[in-house]
Amino acid sequence: MSHAVTVSFDLDREYEIMLHDGDTRGMDKEQARTWLAQEFEELECVPSNPVGKILLLDMILNVAKYAGEECFENGGEWARNYAIAVAVSLDRPAIRVDVANFVVG
Repeated sequence: MSHAVTVSFDLDREYEIMLHDGDTRGMDKEQARTWLAQEFEELECVPSNPVGKILLLDMILNVAKYAGEECFENGGEWARNYAIAVAVSLDRPAIRVDVANFVVG
């Protein structure tokens, strides 16, 4: 299955990363979650939940937010790895990470 992961920082600042079957084969759900958790920690993200529990969607949103738009503008390896981790984690053909409104759809 192919995936389209769109990361939006504003209506006119969206970055779409297209992935094909072969792009996600090297990562399973556990590896995807581990990658997101490591990035969450390295970027020193603050949990959204006041109790401190970190949910998958919080990791996806906060990693994009704390990494910043520059990481997606360049469209480099980091952005591609992020898209792969998100696609494998959520297993949907189209995913929109709306950083500005803090919503994954």
